Amino acid sequence: MTQDSEWGEWSSSALAEIADDSTLAINPIIYGEVSIRFDRIEDLEEALPEAMVRRLPLPWEAAFLAGKCFLRYRRRRGVRRSPLPDFYIGAHAAVSGLALLTRDAKRYRTYFPSVDLIAP
Repeated sequence: MTQDSEWGEWSSSALAEIADDSTLAINPIIYGEVSIRFDRIEDLEEALPEAMVRRLPLPWEAAFLAGKCFLRYRRRRGVRRSPLPDFYIGAHAAVSGLALLTRDAKRYRTYFPSVDLIAP
């Protein structure tokens, strides 16, 4: 969506491949992160049509797990460039049994080893 010169091709290919075999899904945090690239909500809705991208609620259990993993990360002297929302995304995948498309496989493998990752 952002025409990223480093990751755009990989991301587009991975999303297309996943969409062929599975249902794509996002939660409100991912929606918010993607929205940064759009000026109008209508444009974002067009890019992520509900018929193609399932919108999932955030489970309370994911909030608890995200907080615990984030605390562990901070105690290990993790830098602030890994914000709590990233942990919430990983926790949502973990408690819901979802695969996660990410370029940051190391962090998700460390804190959410049960999550099936789709990564370069």
